[in-house]
Amino acid sequence: MFSEYYFYLIAFMADDSKDYPTVFRIDRIENMKNLNKKFQIPYKDRFNEGEFRKRVQFMYSGPLNTVKFEYSGPSIESVLDRLPTAEVILEKEDVYTVKVEIYGDGLDMWLRSQGDYIRNIKYRGKENLE
Repeated sequence: MFSEYYFYLIAFMADDSKDYPTVFRIDRIENMKNLNKKFQIPYKDRFNEGEFRKRVQFMYSGPLNTVKFEYSGPSIESVLDRLPTAEVILEKEDVYTVKVEIYGDGLDMWLRSQGDYIRNIKYRGKENLE
């Protein structure tokens, strides 16, 4: 997979230690070992690159989270464009409450880059980051 100037290998761990995809940057792989094992993955469980791309920011993998936050910036469309799974769940006086489904912590970087436009960040299963 290619993203943000680099090629990545997206894989599930063979030992099933994680139930979400792991991301490896190709140019940082120093060695590997061929185990000569074959895996059978049913078609219905295959990896869907498009769905993964919708739910990952800056190629930071991790468990799938639901995040809610308030946005009060000049263009809600910029948020919806950046986060394809985002939905506006409430609009009140030019403040939008947004809910998004996302893998890992990559969203944190983008949210922080928005400065005062973002408030009241809440993660399902995480503490409030504000």
